[in-house]
Amino acid sequence: MSARPLPPPPETQDDSPVLTAHRAGLIGCRGCGRVWPHATEFCGRCGAHIYPPDRRSLQAVWAWWLAGLIFYIPANLLPMLKTRTFGGLAGNSEATIVGGVIELLHYGNYGVAAVVFVASIIVPIGKFLVIAWLATVAGRPATVESAHTRLRALEAVEFIGRWSMIDVFVVAILSALVQLGFVASIHPGPAAVSFALSVAFTMLSAQSFDPRLIWRGLPLRTRRDRTAE
Repeated sequence: MSARPLPPPPETQDDSPVLTAHRAGLIGCRGCGRVWPHATEFCGRCGAHIYPPDRRSLQAVWAWWLAGLIFYIPANLLPMLKTRTFGGLAGNSEATIVGGVIELLHYGNYGVAAVVFVASIIVPIGKFLVIAWLATVAGRPATVESAHTRLRALEAVEFIGRWSMIDVFVVAILSALVQLGFVASIHPGPAAVSFALSVAFTMLSAQSFDPRLIWRGLPLRTRRDRTAE
């Protein structure tokens, strides 16, 4: 006697809610990522203070973001390097970030010009746009796929942030090496300080973003979302 085939699962299973820590009655630690009951005040693993995610924390994100944007403007308008040759008799020159890229292109250093342009122009602007987008959509309804996209965007911003000081490092190295007294000398311009502050404030903005807000308000799970997983 053959066994009867099992009945197909009910359709309601495809529309069951996505099980997040919030819906399971748990709260995640921002320090180590472990989840605990909502009544827990301190993480038993890393000792960090546990607090629920709140969209009001985005105020700090926007504040650091705006500060970084304010300092990024003079970082591009003011000179990054000041060069003095023969005590000023052969002339003094000042170069902004864009002016330096154009000068590198003029001398045929296309590779170096591309690195400076990407690190000083493309990457900072991209970080400003991504952080602003994440702060705008945080806590709003999203599919599982779009939530993973937001998380990958945040991870990319945090990863790139550690390499954002390349211009400041180059200026510091040149200022230390090219100090030939009366013959030639290179000094950092005011844009170097503005650029460093802009990078620091942008990194603080990204660190202030609570990634737990990405998973808040996920809609019901659909068959399409389950297949994508």
